[in-house]
Amino acid sequence: MKIYKFFNLILLIIFTQFITSCSSNSSMKPEDFKDKKPRLIIEEYLAGEVKAWGILQNRSGKVTRQFSATLNGKWDGTQLILDETFNWDDGEIQNRQWKINKIDEHNYEGTAGDVVGKAKGFSFGPAFKFEYVLLVPVKGKEMKITFDDWIFMQDEKVAINRAKMTKFGIRVADLTVVFVKD
Repeated sequence: MKIYKFFNLILLIIFTQFITSCSSNSSMKPEDFKDKKPRLIIEEYLAGEVKAWGILQNRSGKVTRQFSATLNGKWDGTQLILDETFNWDDGEIQNRQWKINKIDEHNYEGTAGDVVGKAKGFSFGPAFKFEYVLLVPVKGKEMKITFDDWIFMQDEKVAINRAKMTKFGIRVADLTVVFVKD
């Protein structure tokens, strides 16, 4: 009986991975936005101070946390140093410093203290896609959560960010952020 349950579990995992991989192949790509305006040049938009407000939703859509944030970026011509301070509604304050290198017109790489390996960024038209694995504190431990992060520029001051957060290919949360540049 135990072998039967184990076999069913393996089939369920394979099936879930198959469905997840099929759905990701049909999802939008950064290149889909290449001819759209306004153009988001991430190193220009995030240079200086940007304010942000956001919500975190669990996989069923319930808002579990809210935050405000201040981002301060410095662009030196090849690298964006971005300091982020998040003020969560439960009193937690979280800081992160990104170092984002521009590889060419459309490609970026980034690192941060709580990012596993390198983040990959792709910029086309008003869209910037950032893919990375973040160490997220959960009940005193760090979990590796994969972020599929999209920023869409609305005008010269406002951008909207949507991030899908997954673990083992299964959606665990969504993050929505509004950025406003002074």
